[in-house]
Order: sequence, then C-alpha cells, then structure tokens
Amino acid sequence: MKILCVFGKHQYGRPALGIGIEYAAFTSALQRLEHEVVHFESWDRSLYCDYAELNRNLLECSERENPDVLLAVQRDCEVWTETLDAIRERGIIAISWTTDDSWKYREVSRFIGHHYDLITTTYDYAVPQYHSDGIPHVLLTQWAANAEWLQPPRPAADCSYDISFVGAAYGTRREMIAALKRRGVAVECFGDGWPRGPVTAEEIPRIMHESRVSLNFSDAFKQKARRQIKARTFEVPGAGGLLLTEYAPGLERFYKLGLEILTYKTIDELERQIRHLQADPAQRDAIAWAGYLRTKADHTYDLRLAEVLDTAIEMSRMRKRSVAYKEFGIALQCYRGKLTLRPLSKLLAAACSTIWGTERGQRAARRALFELSWRMLGKKTFSAEGLPGRLFPQI
Repeated sequence: MKILCVFGKHQYGRPALGIGIEYAAFTSALQRLEHEVVHFESWDRSLYCDYAELNRNLLECSERENPDVLLAVQRDCEVWTETLDAIRERGIIAISWTTDDSWKYREVSRFIGHHYDLITTTYDYAVPQYHSDGIPHVLLTQWAANAEWLQPPRPAADCSYDISFVGAAYGTRREMIAALKRRGVAVECFGDGWPRGPVTAEEIPRIMHESRVSLNFSDAFKQKARRQIKARTFEVPGAGGLLLTEYAPGLERFYKLGLEILTYKTIDELERQIRHLQADPAQRDAIAWAGYLRTKADHTYDLRLAEVLDTAIEMSRMRKRSVAYKEFGIALQCYRGKLTLRPLSKLLAAACSTIWGTERGQRAARRALFELSWRMLGKKTFSAEGLPGRLFPQI
C-alpha cells in the first residue's frame, strides 16, 4: 500500500531539536512492512504562510499521490477537519495515532476522532471515553521500539556512562535529577533544557546502549495528567540498555517488573535501585538481556503498525461515515473571512511577549487562546473556522 504520513520530521516541528520519534520509527517500520511511504510535513509551520496553505498543500498532496492510507499525528488544530473529510471522500483510509491522551483526549482527540476511520490510544482508560463520545473506531495500542535500534546489551563493565537520562527537562525532572545529585548519584542528562542540549535520533540508542542504567520518568507534559507509559519504556531495553523507570499503571502488561525492567515510585526507592545495580553488575546484565529479548519479540513498531493498518482497513469497511462533508472551498472562505478579533490577538501576543520574549510569548499567546477555544467552542477549534489558526496563522 501507499501510505501518506502526516506529522513532523523533527521534534515539535523544530529542526534544532533533532529527528522526532514518529518520523524515525514510523516511516522505517512501514517501509520494512513493504509499504510505499510519502511524508508530508505538518508540524513545521515556518514552511507555510498560514494554516490555509498547509491544508491546501495537504489536500493537493493527497490528490497527487493518491495514497491508500493517511497516517497522521496531530499536535492540535493544524489539520482541519474539513481537510480530513475531503481526503476521506476520495476513499483514502484516515488513521490518527494519538499522543498523551492522559490530557489530550479532553483537549484534542475527542473532537477530531469522528473525522478518522481509526484513532489509536495508548491509554486503556481512554477507550470507554471514546465510546461514550460516540467514537467506537478506537484501537488500544502502545509505543514501541524502533527495530533499527535493536542491539544486544553490552556488559556493564564496558559501558561509557554510569547513569543517564535522555529527554526534555520539564515537570519535576530537574528536581529529581538534582535530588539524586545531592545524594551522590550523578546523572548524565541529554535533551532540550539540559546543559548538553538536544541529541540527534541516531545518538539516542547509542547513549542508552552505552549506559549501565537508563532512567525514565513517567510524568506528563501537563503536571496534573496521569502517569504515562512512554516510548522510552520500550526504546531503552530495545537498544540493549537497563531501564529503571518511574512506575506507570499498566507497565506489568508489557514487561515482567523486576526481571525485564526495574521500576520505582519514590526518590528513596530510586536511589536504592541504583545503588543495588552499581553493586551487582551481573544482575544488571541479566535484566538488560531479558528486557532486550522481550522487546525484540513483542514490542517493535513493525508489530504495532501492522496491527493498526489491519484494524483500520477492517473498521473502514464496517462503519458508515457520519461526518457532514463540507466543500474545501467553503472551508477556505471561512478561514479567509473577516475577523474582528484580530486586534485582540495582537494585544495578547504583546502582553505575553513582555513576559517570555517574542518567540516564546507568541507561542504562549496562541496556547492561551487554544485553551480558551476548545473549552468554549469545542470541535469548531479544529475546523477552518477555528480561532487559534486564524488569529495566529504562523505559529
């Protein structure tokens, strides 16, 4: 099949942050499954003058390439529901791979789910929420390891790093790393917000492979969200590393805790686990090998995406499309229509810029408007009429 992948090539659409997980893992897995892959950049908004150009280009790309399947990862409202409807009208099966449904279900997924043939979630408790909102075409899946990263563990004695962490510095992560340092445990940190800065996609498996212990935190971007099973949960053991991760509900469905990966819930427990692994490298090696073999057998994106595609094809045959189709030309007219609130967006951006600077202030202003919009206008936020895309067309 030909598959049109609609997401960013780089993390958060910012080239400075390196290649993103979705691009690195999904495109290669689909190619190994012998599908033809076409990538459409939807996260880097610097490539488009506004949301109208992004969506028009996406529609034109779907017409030119004529794929069998569209696989999208939406950040929020960058892809209009009208665009999805127009693409599906051409017989293309549309799939949404969701991220962070612990908080994004309420803000994004429940509004866009009706416009896909299949929507995935990595949270078991989100499935009944989809059903109650009239979205039965949902598949419970999970993150995985990139098969290209798979490599047998190296002995602890041959590792270059003692304790490492790869990931952005947000939430309580800085506090946890600082607390470990005060206890005499030094952690090498890589990623946005740390002194070392971001690392490329190619460097990530090398760091995990060369670490005696790889830490992982299960906190969400939004601090009030539930603990999450992260992609790192599978990437570390897949790369031959020893995973020591903050516990998240459901982990025991994928690994034998204490035998294939290790978990902790408190800073005291985290320190004890680290000290024990440092004192017993043989056990560290045994757990790393068990986690690697389990990941290789059960937790690669090749396996995950094969199931997603099979399910999407079956569901597209069974369900009737209930969305109201609006001509794309009409959607463009709505987007270009006169907007009397534009002066307010400039005031909001100016106010935020005085606090966070121009670039961060613009993003903060758009985020504030988005938070207000989905609460008050619901699904309209994700259409051509949505205020965030119209008032902040280049952010």
